[in-house]
Amino acid sequence: MEVDPRQYENIAINDNDIHNIVLSYLVHNCFKDTVESFVACTGIKHSADHFEDMEKRKRIFHFALEGNALKAIELTEQLAPDLLDKNRNLYFDLLSLHFVELVCSRKCTEALEFAQIKLTPFGKEQKYVEKLEDFMALLAYEEPEKSPVFHLLSLEYRQHVADNLNRAILAHANLPNYSGVERLIQQTTVVRQYLNQELGKDALPLFSLKEFLKT
Repeated sequence: MEVDPRQYENIAINDNDIHNIVLSYLVHNCFKDTVESFVACTGIKHSADHFEDMEKRKRIFHFALEGNALKAIELTEQLAPDLLDKNRNLYFDLLSLHFVELVCSRKCTEALEFAQIKLTPFGKEQKYVEKLEDFMALLAYEEPEKSPVFHLLSLEYRQHVADNLNRAILAHANLPNYSGVERLIQQTTVVRQYLNQELGKDALPLFSLKEFLKT
């Protein structure tokens, strides 16, 4: 049973709601210049205090994405002093980015020394043991990018860590750690899954953003 698309035309959408969704996406992703233009054009209210933090978050995000984890850590400790002390998983992931960068630069001795000082202490907790073994395995290969754990060297891995860091900083500042657009997609996906289970053979197709954008 498909939903008649014409039903959507009868639903009134408040412009302010749309503006807030767009604004949350821009703020979340640190598009500072675009946020300033958007606020000026729409007249939507937005705290000026967030602009400075947005620029700092942007720098931190890009340092993490580029593999310059030590700089990302330094700036994070300035912006959110106790964040990494409280979030050991995130701290471990950032340290691991620096380790990977050393391995990729063929600085294996330096990488090993860094691991012994900064990463080995995490081995006291069982949940980090397997991760440590994967990272240490990179040292056994002349070409780490061809190792079974090559994904640890990927842009996708750095993106994952950078995204988690960005979300953590937002949460630390008591700001939403997901943008409005992400929440809407998550909610739509869950609702369609629920309806799929309830309706059985007459179920709606599962929500696909890719397919939705084609309509």
